[in-house]
Formats: sequence, C-alpha cells, structure tokens
Amino acid sequence: MFTLSCIFIIMESTQTNVLLVDGDINLSTVLADYLCATNFAVDTVADGISALNAIKQKKYDICLLELNLQGASGYEVLRGLREIGNPIPVVVLTSRSSRDDIIHAFELGCDDYVIKPFSMDILILRMKAILRRYHAGESRPEVVYDLNGYVFDSVHQTFAGRHMSSRESDLLLLLCRNLNQLVERHVILSALWKTEDYFSSRSLSVYVNHLRGFINETGYRIIGVHGKGYKLVDNQ
Repeated sequence: MFTLSCIFIIMESTQTNVLLVDGDINLSTVLADYLCATNFAVDTVADGISALNAIKQKKYDICLLELNLQGASGYEVLRGLREIGNPIPVVVLTSRSSRDDIIHAFELGCDDYVIKPFSMDILILRMKAILRRYHAGESRPEVVYDLNGYVFDSVHQTFAGRHMSSRESDLLLLLCRNLNQLVERHVILSALWKTEDYFSSRSLSVYVNHLRGFINETGYRIIGVHGKGYKLVDNQ
C-alpha cells in the first residue's frame, strides 16, 4: 500500500498528481515536501511492486522513478506500464549515469532522464515541460496519421494503441509532416534535442531504430540517407 506524503487542498482543480518512487526515504521526503510547496500533490512508494499497484489504484499525472528498486526494478516498472498501454509520463531520477542505462530507459518509454544529484528547480521545469506536451491535446486539434490502417495519434502519443514516449512521438510526427521528403539530421537534432552533440546524435539513431519497430508492419519505411538525414516513405 502506498503512503500519502502530502496533498494541497485548493479551490480549483489545478493539482498535478505525482507518484514518487524511490527507496531512499530521506531523499523522497525532502523532494515530496519541495513539490508540495509548489502545488503538487505527491504520493510516495519505496519499491517497484508498490509503484505498479499504486498506478492501478489511482490516476497520476506524472511518475518520478528511481531505477534501483526492491521487488521490481525501475526498468521493470517502465516495461510493465508500457506493455499495458499506460501512457503516464515517466521521469527517471537515478544515480545511474552510463550511456547504456540512459538509452535503455528511453527505449522502454521514459520521457526524461535526470541524474542524481539534481536541481529541484530544474526538475520541476522539466516536469512542467513534459506535462505541457502531454496535455497539448486540450488546447489544439488532434493530429492523427493513418499509416495504411495503423493509426498514429501524435497528441495522445500512441501508435496502433501502443504508448510512445514524447521523443518517439515528436520524431515520428516530424517525419510524417515531411512524408517522402528528406529531413536533415541537424534539423531533427535542433528541433527535438536542441543540441547536436555526440550523445544526441547517438540517441537519434536509437530512436529511429525504435520507430522502425513500430512501423514495421505498415508498409512504411524510414530510410536513412548517409551523412544527411532520414525520410519516411510508403513502399506500398
């Protein structure tokens, strides 16, 4: 059973419900108190099994997730959520800083990856940015693409009913908007990563391969043009 850390009672329904999953009780207490002071409502749990159970019992707006957990690892929690199609945005908060850990977490569907120690102010800005993207459908029309019977919903970030991470959805949307046209690599990196460094370039390649798995049965293909960029084409 999860423990309730704090809830702000306000007149308007502007609360953001946060599930904080971390076995470090000292850190989770400090972070929960800080989030509460900035008008978030926070529930805390200390292990992966409790996290999955909490999400089944209550609708959360966002999850802050440590990878090193008892019962089920953060990776297993992420995989479990995405396999059942739960679209909750997930921000990984962890001391694990290797490139492989970061890439694996994004491949499993996390929306951001923050390495401890971190600035709480910057964490909140990252959370708000993710939530703005996630709830963008409330302020603009849906943008939906039919890829030979497979529906890509760029607002709700789903492909054929399967949840996508924000980065996956943004990348596929960019390719769909430029169907059969080359989108230069530097344009993609500038638009989605805001940088063109080595890690971002490597991450782009990983995401392209991941998207190829999504669209494998559609008849569409993502073609890489060496040294230039990518384009989405319909082979049917």
